[in-house]
Amino acid sequence: MLLEVKDIHKSFVTGVRKIDVLKGISMELEKGEICVLLGPSGSGKSTLLNIIGGIDTPDKGTFFFDGDEITGYSENELSLYRRKRLAYVFQTYNLIPNLTLKENIESGAYLSENPLNIDELLNVLGLYKLEDKLPSELSGGEQQRCAIGRAVVKNPDLLLCDEPTGALDYENSKEILKLLESINKKYSTTMLIVTHNEAIQHMADQIIRLHDGHVRSAEKNTNKIAAEDITW
Repeated sequence: MLLEVKDIHKSFVTGVRKIDVLKGISMELEKGEICVLLGPSGSGKSTLLNIIGGIDTPDKGTFFFDGDEITGYSENELSLYRRKRLAYVFQTYNLIPNLTLKENIESGAYLSENPLNIDELLNVLGLYKLEDKLPSELSGGEQQRCAIGRAVVKNPDLLLCDEPTGALDYENSKEILKLLESINKKYSTTMLIVTHNEAIQHMADQIIRLHDGHVRSAEKNTNKIAAEDITW
């Protein structure tokens, strides 16, 4: 088991109002799985992702990563956890504008003690011929591929994806999903994907649905569909 989340609660105070966002979330994630986290806006998806990612801390509950209890970590320990164990892909690409595509990916490799081979990864990403291009010279889909490469080159235990296709059109979204699928197969990268796109669940090993701060359902997908064949 890579990830075990147990009875996580989280609330925020806005003015005089307390908002309970997570109300006792429990979930598990096996090594090598693709897990899709679904739910409407306000269901707690991003808050849960931030807690798992060591960006935020829960008010109550515990979570374990590869057998280590992360809740209770100091800021320094959380920083090392994020650096050594995790990588992130967001809806926005956040590329460094004055670095080439290859240099952007290399900036992720510098954070890792055991990075992937960059030239091999560029081929997997389909970006080898664009390695000297600046972000401004790339399409949206190419920029997202670069952002995924920068995350994956760290060789993380867990790749956290927050709406990775949210800013892309249909064709580019399909290409990004196929890329994530191929990375999972080639490198056995465990992935947790937060999305509003219901169709993405079909390529996942596990589907978790949140509603109003609770886990409404968590199920294994016994009829996976290849990313190539997903439509919406």
